[in-house]
Amino acid sequence: MAKESKTNAMRLLDRQKIPYQVHDYTESGTTVGTEVAQVLGEDPAHVYKTLVTVAGSGNHYVFMVPVAEELDLKKAAAAVGEKSLSMLKAKELLPLTGYVHGGCSPIGMKKFFRTTIHISAQEQETIFCSGGRIGYQIELTPDDLRKVISFSLADIIK
Repeated sequence: MAKESKTNAMRLLDRQKIPYQVHDYTESGTTVGTEVAQVLGEDPAHVYKTLVTVAGSGNHYVFMVPVAEELDLKKAAAAVGEKSLSMLKAKELLPLTGYVHGGCSPIGMKKFFRTTIHISAQEQETIFCSGGRIGYQIELTPDDLRKVISFSLADIIK
């Protein structure tokens, strides 16, 4: 990948010397998670989407779930000790995280937010998450992801 096309997420991983593989699906034109998994020839259970929420308290939280699954807001709220959560509006995503809808990576956001990943990630040798731009996925081990962002695991899907 050309130096100028590196994203914040990739630069952060490079700086910390964390191994990862970039998967480029820009030619496909898709942003739908299950279609991304299909284009990459991957099991949707290995490809995670990054979802940003806001709690009634005003705190923001990041959740990662397999692309074919849906975040259960009640389970997610319980996992972070909040009464309720709602999805962040798409127009609020870029100013808050530095990423656009469809290209939001849990790595390299403007500010770190408490992150929870679906418990299935612990069973995966590697997982895929957004590379920080539409058309790019980063593949790395959950242990290597933990070296760059702190996260907890919980059952947060419907």
